[in-house]
Amino acid sequence: MYAVIRAGGRQFRVAPGDVIKVDQKPAENGNVEFTDVLAVSGEPGAIVKPQSGARVVGSVVEEGRADKILVFHFKRKKQYKKLQGHRQPYTAVRITEISFDGQKFTAPELPASKPKKERKEMASKQTEQKAAKKARTGAEGKASKSSKGRTGKGTARAAQKPTKKR
Repeated sequence: MYAVIRAGGRQFRVAPGDVIKVDQKPAENGNVEFTDVLAVSGEPGAIVKPQSGARVVGSVVEEGRADKILVFHFKRKKQYKKLQGHRQPYTAVRITEISFDGQKFTAPELPASKPKKERKEMASKQTEQKAAKKARTGAEGKASKSSKGRTGKGTARAAQKPTKKR
């Protein structure tokens, strides 16, 4: 199931659950609605031009600015150079629902993310477990074979070859 929508002068092929970056759009309650639906596919291999009631709904994931684009004007032999930078603002939208002709296709819910405080507790617990494991194995304070400096000069192959006399 997918739809082709027009947003910000560009066309996007979207399916429920996709995240797209569109030009900055005002969102009410964190939701964005696209009513300019160009084509819809309800089943594999079938594309239909939707009736007037087709719509695509998405939720705002983030708002930000894209990477900087350098605009450089140059005229040779005239000592004219102009450099200007530009960052285009965007809104990242996760498509939650596509509906047309009485059919409705929704995206699966995202798993709830853990609060930052809980994540920090988990990270500190893991570091404690690693420290306890090191203490049990006795690896603390001892250098492993790979970390010791090499005593021979060069590689093993270089040591096998006899040096040439000049």
